[in-house]
Amino acid sequence: MVPQRQTGFWHFVCTLGRGINIVRLVIVNMIFFPLLFIVLLIVIGMIIGSRSERVASNSVLVIKPEGQIVEQYSIGAAQRALAAMSGEQPKQVQLRDIVAAIDAAAKDERITRILLLPDHLQASGFASLREVGAALDRFRAAGKPVIVWGAGLEQGQYYLAAHADRVLLDPQGGVMLMGLANYRLFYKDLLDKLGVDVHLFRVGQFKSAAEPYILDHASPESKEADSFWMSGLWDQYIDEVAKLRKLDPAQLRKAINGLPDAITASQGDLGKLSLDEHLVDALATENDVEDMMRKAGVPAAQDGHGFRQVSLDRYVATLPDTDDQSGDGVAVVVAEGEIAGGKQPPGQIGGESTAALIRAARENRHTKALVLRVNSPGGEVYAAEQIRREIALTKEAGIPVVVSMGDVAASGGYWISMNADRIYAEPNTITGSIGIFGMYFNVPGTLDKLGVKSDGVATGPLAGAFDITRPLDPKVGAVIQSIIDKGYRDFVGNVAKARGKEFSAIDAIAQGRVWTGQQALERGLVDQMGGLGDAIGDAANRAKLGKNYPVRYVETPSGAFEQFLSSLGDSAAIRVAQSYGVRLPSWVAQLPAMAPELSLLQHAQAGRPNIYAYCFCSPR
Repeated sequence: MVPQRQTGFWHFVCTLGRGINIVRLVIVNMIFFPLLFIVLLIVIGMIIGSRSERVASNSVLVIKPEGQIVEQYSIGAAQRALAAMSGEQPKQVQLRDIVAAIDAAAKDERITRILLLPDHLQASGFASLREVGAALDRFRAAGKPVIVWGAGLEQGQYYLAAHADRVLLDPQGGVMLMGLANYRLFYKDLLDKLGVDVHLFRVGQFKSAAEPYILDHASPESKEADSFWMSGLWDQYIDEVAKLRKLDPAQLRKAINGLPDAITASQGDLGKLSLDEHLVDALATENDVEDMMRKAGVPAAQDGHGFRQVSLDRYVATLPDTDDQSGDGVAVVVAEGEIAGGKQPPGQIGGESTAALIRAARENRHTKALVLRVNSPGGEVYAAEQIRREIALTKEAGIPVVVSMGDVAASGGYWISMNADRIYAEPNTITGSIGIFGMYFNVPGTLDKLGVKSDGVATGPLAGAFDITRPLDPKVGAVIQSIIDKGYRDFVGNVAKARGKEFSAIDAIAQGRVWTGQQALERGLVDQMGGLGDAIGDAANRAKLGKNYPVRYVETPSGAFEQFLSSLGDSAAIRVAQSYGVRLPSWVAQLPAMAPELSLLQHAQAGRPNIYAYCFCSPR
């Protein structure tokens, strides 16, 4: 019997279904086969790259940092791998990687010199730059030269460049040393227009972090305090650069202050002006730099052009893993970013997650000393207290704790540092800001503008007190202020106890005031000037570990996929794939950056006062 052929509506449905299935298969294959091709190419590249991933003799280590120098990546492994596969550089570089590479290169007979290209180095803290500069000095002390070339150098980049044997500048470029500034936006008028009421509760004459929400200008106390620590920071900059470049500090300061007139007098020729003021040693193009390298005896690259070199990323990938997980040694926990409650990702400090890292280090039988590396302006008070308690418990367990302050360790950053056996800071670390504040927002005025009213009843004086649709009762405001007062007394009292001083002595230098590392040393808030290496050495001495001991970073373990992505981003396979023109579109690497930047108030909870120990103290 011959089956009847479908007609009409069912025939249309079946035909449509077959069409959809064909389209689905076409789309799947269009995605699958290109991806399969890329994967196969990467595998082949890994095989080829594993044979060729080595550093040739008589090579130049080229350090071209992209983005900010950080203590710990806040860009995830996936994003870094996407950036590498897109042919772009991730916009962060770890301080420990740069320093480790420079120190290893100083002892590596295959590396003859360093070429530093700081053009794409974004604004980084002076303390981090100082640590990199110290590593460059150690490299030079090993008898190897450091050369810097830039198309243009701003003052952060030049702070590094000044450590070189020779600073070369493109003839069309210039060195721009302009000083420090700290300008902020103020939102009071905007909030008034929106009908938003901001209630600020604070202790500390100079605690100005939340002023933008209640004022339309910086307070005199804020300007006074900022001027003091920024002047100290700038004085150190002038003195260090002048010493490195063999210039008179007074003359350098005069040249910087007279820069507008000098630029006019030089008819806008910044390159010649920089040369005349001895900020650079010569004007040179990129081709000139290549010629200099060849004349200095550096062989040509494999293609016969340029010069033999190895990039920072490639060189770091060849270094042995020094993060030894076995044997008695020093554990390092990084506390970088804003302090918030709960569990936070790398690059941020979580009350629970960072405390858990310290606890894990303490409970590891091989941990004989702990170094807490702090680079934080602070954040939520309770989260900071959770971390401080773990530091105290670690000391009670007989494990010495040493803090190494990075660029910023202020307010909540100081809170988590104060109980250490010893605190190290760089002269240009930003610290102090011992004070707290609380903020509460409510919107009855906003609702009124919209013609909306709030009304009802409550069974007690605090019931519904934090309903953001209602005005804040002054009695409730007094309750909040008393809580903030108590928090400040706890902060100052704990610092006084930890530093072995009277409450009044700490209170006099607290009040939310910011200090440089050098100023903090003079006031007894830190113990010694020095970097991370000094802190690790001190911790090892306290634990009597001798000269040879492992140092391991205690971090949230990466999953197998994350480890694969991380290694993929640094592998020769990527370069092989890109040599065949295979790369992801550049916009793919920018996808994670499309989210708006997180702010202090990101973790604020509506309908309750939020209490912070925070410092907006990063000059530009």
